[in-house]
Amino acid sequence: MAFTFRQLQYFVAVAEQGSVTRAAQNLSISQSSITEAIKELESDLGVELFERHPRGLTTTHNGHQFLRHATKILANVSDARSSFSDNRTPEKGQLNLGVTSLVAGYVLSDLLSRYRRAFPGIDVSAIEDNGSYLEHLLVGGELDVAVMVISNLRDRMALQAEIIETSPYRLWLPIGHPLVSADIISVSDIAKEPLIMLTVDEIEENTGKLLSALGARPHVAFRTRSVEAVRSLVATGAGIALLPDLVYRPWSLEGDRIESRDVSGALPVVQIGMVWRKGSSLPQAARDFVGLAEALRGGRGR
Repeated sequence: MAFTFRQLQYFVAVAEQGSVTRAAQNLSISQSSITEAIKELESDLGVELFERHPRGLTTTHNGHQFLRHATKILANVSDARSSFSDNRTPEKGQLNLGVTSLVAGYVLSDLLSRYRRAFPGIDVSAIEDNGSYLEHLLVGGELDVAVMVISNLRDRMALQAEIIETSPYRLWLPIGHPLVSADIISVSDIAKEPLIMLTVDEIEENTGKLLSALGARPHVAFRTRSVEAVRSLVATGAGIALLPDLVYRPWSLEGDRIESRDVSGALPVVQIGMVWRKGSSLPQAARDFVGLAEALRGGRGR
C-alpha cells in the first residue's frame, strides 16, 4: 500500500515535535491516530523512521533522509493548491531583502523559494550581513524588509518587527556522553564541559551571559561561524554546544549522530522575525513577502 498525504503530515509533525503527544496536540487529533499512521508508513517504506526512548522520539538516519522528501512533497502540494487561488496577471516589481547569517539557511531559503513561485514577476535582491548593519540599511531605506534575529534588535524606535519563529536553546551532545542519560541537565553541568561556540548573530554573547550569571567562565574549545563545523566537532566528541533548536539536525555531514537535550532553568530564546522601517509605505512586493511569512508561520503552528 502506498503511503498517504495524511501519513506524511503526521510523520513531519512528530519529527518536528519529537513527541507523539505534542504532535497530536498541534494537529488536534488522537495520539493513536498518529501512532497507527507512523506504523503504516514505516511498514510501507520498509525502514524504521524513529528511535523510541523515554523522552520521546528521534529520527533515525533513514527518518532524517525521508523527512527532507516528505517536507518537499507537502510544500509542493500546498503550492499546487495555491496556484488555482489567484489567476491575476503576474505582478512586476523589485524586492530588496536583508538576512542575517543564522537565518539565511534555515528560514529564508524555504520562504524565498515559495515567494518566487508565488510571485515570479518580482525581481528579488538579497544581501547577508550582521544585524546592526541591516538595521542601518532598513532605516536608510536601502532595504524593504529584513529576515533576521530580532531578540537583540537595537533600534526599536525606528523599526517595526514581527516574530515569525521562536527557537529555544538546547544542548548538543555526542553519542555516549554522560549527560545524554542524565534525567536533569543544569547550566552548571554545562559550565564544566568544553564548548564549541558558534559566533554568528548573538549566539556567543547569549551563551557567555548565561554561564557568567552562574559565576562560571565558559571553557571554549573552538569558535566557528559554521554550523556544520559545530555539528562535526560535537559528533566526534570535541565538545558540546548550546544552540537554538532551529539549527539542530541529528546527523553531522560525516553521518555521526548528535543528541539534543533540554537544559533546566531559564535559557535564552532566539526570535526570528520580519523587520521593516516604521512609518514607511511598504511596496506591494514587500507586503506580499510579509504576508507569505505570516501564512507559513500559521501553518507551522508556531
